[in-house]
Amino acid sequence: MAEKFADEPLLTKRFDDAMQLALDHHRVHLRKATLIPYVAHLMAVTSIVLELGGSEDEAIAALLHDAVEDGGGPMMQKRIAWEFGPEVASIVAANTDTDIEPKPAWKKRKEAYVGALPGKSAGARRVSLADKLHNARSIVADHARVGDKLWQRFNAPKEDTAWYYDKLAAAFAKKDLGPAAAPAVKELRELADKIAHAAGVTL
Repeated sequence: MAEKFADEPLLTKRFDDAMQLALDHHRVHLRKATLIPYVAHLMAVTSIVLELGGSEDEAIAALLHDAVEDGGGPMMQKRIAWEFGPEVASIVAANTDTDIEPKPAWKKRKEAYVGALPGKSAGARRVSLADKLHNARSIVADHARVGDKLWQRFNAPKEDTAWYYDKLAAAFAKKDLGPAAAPAVKELRELADKIAHAAGVTL
């Protein structure tokens, strides 16, 4: 089958610049309890967003969705707005759990995040879905590999981790992001159930 080409680039130099900022900011960050560069997660989330039909702004926000929360703080939020515009900044802000150090209590933050999901823009929810889907895939895969040692990575008991993904799956199922997102929403529900089973939790 012959390759297809866009009439104009769908990802421009803005995307390149966002990738460079993400690489620079997360250069020494690793995924929890692994030697996997953190940027692998950012690239995976960005890939999912694009596969869900996300715009360039959403893809840029996916690359930068943890930059504020993971050490960048309010100054990084301002930089993102300045360099990439208000839409990207809005999506990043909507996907920032907190920019306060030390962080508030885990359960309180997660309850607030889930509660706010229905009111977020479609773009913000698409980035969030991609983020949570990749995290859930990683949890299930890593539990299969290392067993219950996995739960030691998290800042919350395994029961709370299972609760969080159950609530996320329910929240995403309530707001339609279109047919392209339906399989991802279904997969997140299935993964949330697997996380609960691995944690020995009945929800």
